[in-house]
Amino acid sequence: MSLRPELALLAGLIPSASRVLDLGCGTGELLAHLMSAAGCSGTGVEIDDDAVVAAIALGVPVIELDIDNQLEEFADGSYDVVVLSRTIQTIRRPVEVLQHMSRIGSTLIVSVPNFGQLRNRLRLLRGRMPMSPDLPHPWYDTPNLRFTTLADLEDLFATLELSVERRIVLRQDGRPARTDQLLANLLGAAAVYVLRS
Repeated sequence: MSLRPELALLAGLIPSASRVLDLGCGTGELLAHLMSAAGCSGTGVEIDDDAVVAAIALGVPVIELDIDNQLEEFADGSYDVVVLSRTIQTIRRPVEVLQHMSRIGSTLIVSVPNFGQLRNRLRLLRGRMPMSPDLPHPWYDTPNLRFTTLADLEDLFATLELSVERRIVLRQDGRPARTDQLLANLLGAAAVYVLRS
């Protein structure tokens, strides 16, 4: 199975044989790849019925539960890596979810679309809500509950005493951007963070 560029990048950040918890795992592509190619073990968490069925079809152990309210079911230190890929903007309680993640695993990987990208700012200046490959839904039919810039997200990480070990800024196609880190919040379509508590 060939992973889309961003998932391939995430997979490359996860050490072989890790115990991985993938929150909002979707159809389970990342975990299926990690299990077959990197000897990882893991669990996916997903709330969408169709995605759960698709993940099971790939052989991924998946639990159907609400990330916002049921992460206390996971024991402290029960995973090496906890992944939250393109999900933080869809949950109601991001602070609590990040706190649980840091309790459950020693390494956290979070990816998020950047609402502060120049293209989105220009669309707002024209009186329109941003839409892009990273924010593809119209305002009235979006799964996103929250919109964040990279700068605001990094402030939240600091407040929660999560240290950013690595930040990889992404282009629209999900591949790493070649941009000055100072301009990442303006030019990056999205970013992937590797965090430790």
